[in-house]
Amino acid sequence: MTPFSEEKILELDRRHVWHPYASMVDPPPVLPVAAAGGVRLRLADGRDLIDGMSSWWAAIHGYNHPVLNAAIMEQTAAMAHVMFGGLTHRPAVALAGLLAEITPAGLETVFFCDSGSVSVEVAIKMALQYWIALGKAQKNRLLTIRGGYHGDTFGAMAVCDPVTGMHGMFRSHLTPHFFADRPACRFEGLWAESDLESFRQLIAGNYDEIAAVILEPILQGAGGMWAYHPDYLRGVRRLCDQYGVLLILDEIATGFGRTGRLFAAEHADIRPDILCLGKALTGGYMSLAATLSTRRVSETISTAGPGVFMHGPTFMANPLACAVALASVELLLASDWQGRIRHIEAQLTRELAACRDLPQVADVRTLGAVGVVELHRPVNMRQITRRFVERGVWLRPFGRLVYIMPPYIISPEDLTRLTTAMVQTIAEEEVAAA
Repeated sequence: MTPFSEEKILELDRRHVWHPYASMVDPPPVLPVAAAGGVRLRLADGRDLIDGMSSWWAAIHGYNHPVLNAAIMEQTAAMAHVMFGGLTHRPAVALAGLLAEITPAGLETVFFCDSGSVSVEVAIKMALQYWIALGKAQKNRLLTIRGGYHGDTFGAMAVCDPVTGMHGMFRSHLTPHFFADRPACRFEGLWAESDLESFRQLIAGNYDEIAAVILEPILQGAGGMWAYHPDYLRGVRRLCDQYGVLLILDEIATGFGRTGRLFAAEHADIRPDILCLGKALTGGYMSLAATLSTRRVSETISTAGPGVFMHGPTFMANPLACAVALASVELLLASDWQGRIRHIEAQLTRELAACRDLPQVADVRTLGAVGVVELHRPVNMRQITRRFVERGVWLRPFGRLVYIMPPYIISPEDLTRLTTAMVQTIAEEEVAAA
């Protein structure tokens, strides 16, 4: 690889690279990363930052983990890629078997995808093709809840929040779906049956058009970082059964322990008909996702119409990605991940409590290895990110939310550095706004 100075990297980046949610006319500042290890990002200028984001919630084991490095190197020596049409291989088969074993009961078939957004597209397509196979093609719309986020592709955008979401400009191009009010009962609060009323009315009045319900179980991610009561999810499952509607759970952000359970659906002790996984699946090493379904869904699709599921990504079940995913999941299961998450949750709850007294702060909430400080008004992204970097941490807020999702391996000392930076920087936001 041609060596580049830090200045050359930044020059070429500004000229050619279009970053996510960024302008090419007035691009935001970026930081060149030279290496990463454990919970630290090593910048090109030699500074280290403690990562509080797990690289968008994926690097649960931290960076440069020897077990995951070995898995991907061993697979590289055997085969980096092979098409999955008409062929199979051990990493994919072993990973599928493990996922079927550890996910909620009844999810027996696994369709591998390229990314979380694609896994949502696949789930939606499965639901639509399921009802087409049963001769009920009119069941072609989805029901979801406000405040949700499911990805940036068109099918996924259509079930993101239509008002507060990021994709309002595309509304005229998106399939119209049904949106129930966001559940108001907090995860740790008292349950009120009235919280389900908006959802109940929509499913009761439109079940003949609804193919599936899709939502993020317990914790809504990029749509607002809101954790709602498990009884809401139980009620959704009950109503889906009552009205003959499939239930899709999007566990792309919540899967693999983030909320304190291996999968967030376990908080409510329910199972979906279709499940979307991604992000932490490979421990942040490669892009890979999976859409799991019950045998009822997969066999119904497979015994009517064309007799096949109409989807097939080129890099589906890439052997490198499957091998490192298998190693990542096994590494998680062999560790005391539950104990780590409990300690992280307790520390986040204790140390972020100081934000409650700041006038700029509207709410503070924690669940598992997730800590959220919600402000009354949006942050200045460029300023707040710069102040975090000056304090030696990497956090990337959005909108009114300053949040943390650290790698599970983080030490109490490093976690304190992150929470201290959050409290101090948010306090400065308050002073600046006064």
